[in-house]
Amino acid sequence: MMRACFSWIGRHFPLLVVAIVYFWSMGSILAYRQAQVPAGTDVVLRIGHWQLEPGVREAFNRMADAYRVQHPHVTIVQDAIPEGTYGQWMTTQLMGGTAPDIIEVGMLNYNIILGYHSRYFVPLTSFVNQPNPYNAGTALEGMPWRKTYKDAMRGSYVEELQEYMTVTLAQFGCRIFYNKDLLKRLTGLDAPPHNYRGFLAVCEKIKSQRDARGRPYTPITSSNYHMGMWESFMCDPPTYGAVRRIDFNRDGAVGNDELFVGFKTGRIGFGFPPYAAKYSIMRELTSEFQPGFTGLGRDEAVFPFVQQRAVFISTGTWDAGSLQEQAKGLFEIGVMDFPLPGRDDPAYGSVIEGPVYERPAAGFPFAITRTSKHPEVALDFLRFLGSQPGNQKLNDIIGWIPAISGTTMTPLLQAFAPHLEGVYGALPLTLGGETIIKWQQLTALFQVHQIDYKEMTDTFAPFYLFKGVEEFAEAQRNRRRGVAREEQFLAGFRARAMAESGTNAASLWIKYRQLTSSRLITRNLNAARLRKILEEGVTTNALAPYAFSDRVVEKVRAQVAAGNREQP
Repeated sequence: MMRACFSWIGRHFPLLVVAIVYFWSMGSILAYRQAQVPAGTDVVLRIGHWQLEPGVREAFNRMADAYRVQHPHVTIVQDAIPEGTYGQWMTTQLMGGTAPDIIEVGMLNYNIILGYHSRYFVPLTSFVNQPNPYNAGTALEGMPWRKTYKDAMRGSYVEELQEYMTVTLAQFGCRIFYNKDLLKRLTGLDAPPHNYRGFLAVCEKIKSQRDARGRPYTPITSSNYHMGMWESFMCDPPTYGAVRRIDFNRDGAVGNDELFVGFKTGRIGFGFPPYAAKYSIMRELTSEFQPGFTGLGRDEAVFPFVQQRAVFISTGTWDAGSLQEQAKGLFEIGVMDFPLPGRDDPAYGSVIEGPVYERPAAGFPFAITRTSKHPEVALDFLRFLGSQPGNQKLNDIIGWIPAISGTTMTPLLQAFAPHLEGVYGALPLTLGGETIIKWQQLTALFQVHQIDYKEMTDTFAPFYLFKGVEEFAEAQRNRRRGVAREEQFLAGFRARAMAESGTNAASLWIKYRQLTSSRLITRNLNAARLRKILEEGVTTNALAPYAFSDRVVEKVRAQVAAGNREQP
């Protein structure tokens, strides 16, 4: 008998070990969570997020304590998950029905997030149009909740669903942080120049300096993570001029399909001066980065800055508190805007039309999951965090910019005030998988100076024009495949509108008309227009999207002249 028992254990030993570890883990998790719940708790809310920056978890704990003072029966427990695994964790939790009551939305492709919004999260439109009770006694009392936000809750609105789906809790921006003490010691300047040429000159001076051990300093510490910020804020602005050439649907931006059609028909190309200017600026900037920056991660780029081996680093408000904490007692941190070339710049003055436009949209978005056992309490806690006093306190603890109107920020963060007038990039080389990968490979070589602009574009352009035909056609097929789903979605939306009455019905019918227009009619018309342009190619009478034909110009002049003659 004993021999049979040992034999069975031997055969199933791996499974027994797995089972023991599994039940031990479950017991440990339950014991840990039970220890977090004080006596007298009737409601336990879980909130999940990926923000591991200093101050975030402390801020949630302190706000949970403040909320518990008013609601003694409620306890808030947070799950802080590393961002590298957050997307998989959120997906697993949502699909398994074990997601927290409140969950930060992100770290996944937008199309996936869009599906999660419609399947797993509670729409908040009716709630954000009501006053926030926690704004009582403030200047925002009685106002609809969404109107108390600096961006009118634009960052919470999901256009495809025509619904407000999240509550955002902070506002973000990107700027350049610099070491004031090291800058003074190496260049004699109290602050860096705000013009592009002066900034490059300071970087060259920093690079020429040596420490006591003969090691050179790095003007700008960067990484693959940080490169996108330099590209967006300093390299992309010159490309805005492409809008006037290839914005075929006249929506004020260049889509990846419009860019391909522009290249394919010869209306634009890599010889376009604004495009060449972008990569000329990129080459000059990356010359000031540390060698091998494309292979570094976010934290690896921060090390030279906090160790006072580099003067400049570009990042966002989310890192402001962390950098200040690491610099405390060692050096003083300053913040500057991105130094763009001026109109008088000898190389780029003719293509610079302004700084990057920054839409003041809030971030740090949280949604209420459909599996929450206490959705009304979850909503109330989000109202608490999204009120003027609550949002001020939350962001003061973290060191971020509040999202609510009438709040204040520290002097350091005032430098992150968004540019409400400016331009944006118009070179979206993201048509399909193969062309994207090819372009990323070539730009990586360009950024480390292994190839120049001509070699990069001469290699990519033929591949883009050849492979892009297939990828453009596939994108069109995907659009057509989605028509059936769009019609099913709109039919359901129409049924909801027909079942409602009064103001709710009117609101739903407005949304239905908007969705039908944008998702079926306009989208199909724009696709047909691009196909027609591709078929026609470049003709002698082809006009740019915002240009007028000679006939129209003459007609306008005649009407103006006639009007002037009629004036007394």
